[in-house]
Amino acid sequence: MLWRALTEDQPGPKWAGLFAEYWPAYKRWWLKEGESARPTYRQCSSALALHMPELVPQYEALCQLAGGGDLAARFLSFYCPPPYLAGCSQAIWTGQEPVLVRNYDYDPKAFDCLIFKTNWQGRRVMGTSDGLWGLVDGMNDAGLAISLTFGGRREVGTGFGVPLILRYVLQTCTTTEQAGAVLARVPSHMSYNVTVLDAQRNYLTAMLAPDRPAVLTHAAVATNHQDHVEWVSHARFTSTVERERFLLHRLTLHKDPEEKFIGAFLRPPLYSTAFESGFGTLYTAVYRPRLQEMEIRWPGTVWALSMDDFFDSGRHVQIPGAA
Repeated sequence: MLWRALTEDQPGPKWAGLFAEYWPAYKRWWLKEGESARPTYRQCSSALALHMPELVPQYEALCQLAGGGDLAARFLSFYCPPPYLAGCSQAIWTGQEPVLVRNYDYDPKAFDCLIFKTNWQGRRVMGTSDGLWGLVDGMNDAGLAISLTFGGRREVGTGFGVPLILRYVLQTCTTTEQAGAVLARVPSHMSYNVTVLDAQRNYLTAMLAPDRPAVLTHAAVATNHQDHVEWVSHARFTSTVERERFLLHRLTLHKDPEEKFIGAFLRPPLYSTAFESGFGTLYTAVYRPRLQEMEIRWPGTVWALSMDDFFDSGRHVQIPGAA
């Protein structure tokens, strides 16, 4: 896998180049259920203005860079996209320097392999890209870190793809409390667990769903179910309960030191090799929000980045089974 780290303060030629590169594949995915299954541009833009109005100027600038086409604008709104599933485990290590650690388990053929740092509207944000301006995990310059896992439910409803919700949180929030308020009100089109950690050591996990109100919890661990298992076959396939118990033991019974706790994400049962089924571990992310530092880890490799020392670079990573 070829990973890239790119920085561009304002949308410009780098983002336009990424769009030209990724759009054909994203367009096929977005239209896989037919164009009529996706909302109109008016519905998309109206929903964005209603629920995330602060993003509208950025959205319009990106649509212009993308060529101003109708399909691209509808896709970039992230409103009511096709359903998609991911595995993932995430947890807050609550030691002397709090750390958010997560594994991202997904199909390697449907992944951006991109770490993107921006300074949109005066807020510096860096994180793992999805959908060209959404994020599956990330951190801002206020020391707020965030990541997601799939919530283990089949329901699909009216709402936004969660990567844009994460982007919105990082663009507009500075504390866990503020993030919780946003996560409770912005509709998500599927069920996800979103974990947030701020520079004051406060954290939460929000259980989002398209068919019931979000639930804000003080859970330090999230895998692929919510209060209880609702999709039994998915839970068995992904070992969500076993992974949750393993992490809780690491935080409570064993109380691992930081490096040992992070290292556990690179081994079973947290580390997955089910790439042929679309749920292999593509990377482990480590966020230290008070230090403004992040790492992307693979077995035997650590890629360290920071908010103040971030430059364009790349890594070739060989992950057995993830070709």
